[in-house]
This record gives sequence, structure tokens and C-alpha cells, in this order.
Amino acid sequence: MRVSRSGGALLRLVPFLLLCLSLAACARVAPPGPGPTEPRLEVASPQTGRFVTDDGLALPLRAWAPNPQEPRALLLALHGFNDYGNAWRQPAPAWAALGIAVYAYDQRGFGGAPSRGLWPGVAALTRDLRTAATTLRARHPGVPLYLLGESMGGAVVLAAAGEAEALPADGLILAAPAVWARGTQPWYQRTALWVGRTFFPWFTPSGAGFEISPSDNREALLALGRDPLVIKETRIDAIAGLVDLMDAGLAAAPRVRLPVLLLYGANDELVPKAPTLQAWRDLPEESARTLAYYPEGWHLLFRDLQRVVPTTDVAAWIFDPAEPLPSEADREAERRLAEDLAAEEP
Repeated sequence: MRVSRSGGALLRLVPFLLLCLSLAACARVAPPGPGPTEPRLEVASPQTGRFVTDDGLALPLRAWAPNPQEPRALLLALHGFNDYGNAWRQPAPAWAALGIAVYAYDQRGFGGAPSRGLWPGVAALTRDLRTAATTLRARHPGVPLYLLGESMGGAVVLAAAGEAEALPADGLILAAPAVWARGTQPWYQRTALWVGRTFFPWFTPSGAGFEISPSDNREALLALGRDPLVIKETRIDAIAGLVDLMDAGLAAAPRVRLPVLLLYGANDELVPKAPTLQAWRDLPEESARTLAYYPEGWHLLFRDLQRVVPTTDVAAWIFDPAEPLPSEADREAERRLAEDLAAEEP
């Protein structure tokens, strides 16, 4: 039997396509915990503790308490993508000194948590946040509770706040929230991610060649590079999972009903200005929202050289959200962000 030249080319593609399909089966997600259990927060010292989830996972927990007095407020803080609870090492003592107790756990799949490097799924991340917040409320009855999320953590907070069941919190603090959803990305970026997730989910791109910096604090960036608990090689399926979360976070913004403080740096090179402005404008006005725009800020606002400024603003907002921020970063913040965005567009 004779095969045409085009037919022969198609036949030669068959082994390649079969290989691609077999590789697609390698996509992995972080498995759930061993089984249902009573969730709890166990704190032995400021750097030693654990948050036991409702499905039995033990997540490393760090806590900074304003001893010896009872806290005036609580902060449950979520770290960003590939980071872990140590992200709050610098601002947390300052907040604790003002009477704000800070609790931060390593989200599943990150830091010292189980299944490190595997994406746990949006539902698991938001459920953990809701469970931890409920447990923290019970631990400190009557004390105001605020949920703070940086980057990916901000997307988790947003996504959870948009769920049908109300979050047990008094307000949300979103630091450079990861809201770069698919609908705000260029087509070629979405296509490349789909191809990678479908055919090469195990691939870990190095990021070499991208001149992107998350902060102006060189010492902090070097420390992140040396820290063995910071993930350096990220699977494509984990990146795709993060984008799923960003989709959920941006979509949830119109459904938020809690007071919101959104912090964003003008030099942020990881989360663009356009989706950030969209997320801000999608928040209902009745949510008592406050936007803080920092001309000298980058993505990792609490590691930047000017980190004391947003650290002070967060504490001030917690104690009196109706008052202007000490830094005046909220003064005409939306107009300044919109103008800077327009200046970047071709």
C-alpha cells in the first residue's frame, strides 16, 4: 500500500502525539490529608507550632504574640507563591509590639508543609484559610480578626471572601494580590500555559533571562535565594494552578462584603497594574475599601527597603479604618494608579 507524502508525515506524528498524551498523565496535585480531624492551632514558641487542618494535615505555624498582654487584634497572614510563613518575619514583631497577634502557616504544598512543590488546588487553600480563621476566633473570642494575604495569599483571601459562606473576619488586607487572571493575559501567554499544563506538567522552567525583580531590597532577595524552604523550581502544573487561583480571586472581588485595605507598589513587576486596578474597581463600594499606592513600593512590600511604611499603614488601618493612612498612600491612590497605568500603555 502506498502512502502519500502528507499521509506519511501524519503517520510520523503519531508516536510524538502518543508521547505527549502519556506525558500529560504526569500532572500531579497535592494529596489531601489522612482523614477528618478536629482542626487546631498549636503554638509552642514564636517559630514553632502547627496548624492541623480539618483533613489531618499538620502545617508549620509561626506566631508572634504581644505578650504579656492580651492582643488588641489578630492577623492571620498568608504568604505568596513559592514562599512560606517566614515571609512575615520582619513586619510581625512590629505589629506584635502594638498589640496585634500574628499567626502565619505554611500553606499546603509550600515551605515545610506536606507535598512541597505540588499544587493543592483552590478549594483546599480557601478551606484551610476558613478553618484557620474559625479556629483562631475560638482561641481569642471577642478579639477583631483580620486576614492578610500577600500575592498568592491575597488571591486566596479574595477567593475565600467571594464564597457563599461568610468569612469569620472583620476585614481583609490584600498586599499586591495575585489577580493576573487569564482574561487579563495576552493570548500567547494563555496558550503557552495550556500547552505546558497539558503536555509537560512536570517541566520546571528556570525563569532565566527574565529581568524581573520582586523587590528593591537586594539583601532580602539574596536571603530568599539561600533559603532551602523557598521553592526555586516550579512545575508548570503548579503555575497553571496559580492562574486558576488568580481567576477565582479576580472573579470574587465583586462579591466581597468585608472592609478591604489593598496595598500596591508602583514598581510591581509581577502583578501588572491593569488587573490590580480592575480588582480594586470591582470591589463593592459598600465594602469600605481603601487603596494604598506606594510610589517606591515593589511586589514584596513587607521586604522592600521602605517596608516600615506599609507595615505602619496596616496597623493604623486595623485600629481605625476610617482614618487616612499615616503615609498618605491612600490620597488619590486610584487616580495615581490609573495615570501610571495609562503612561505604560503604548
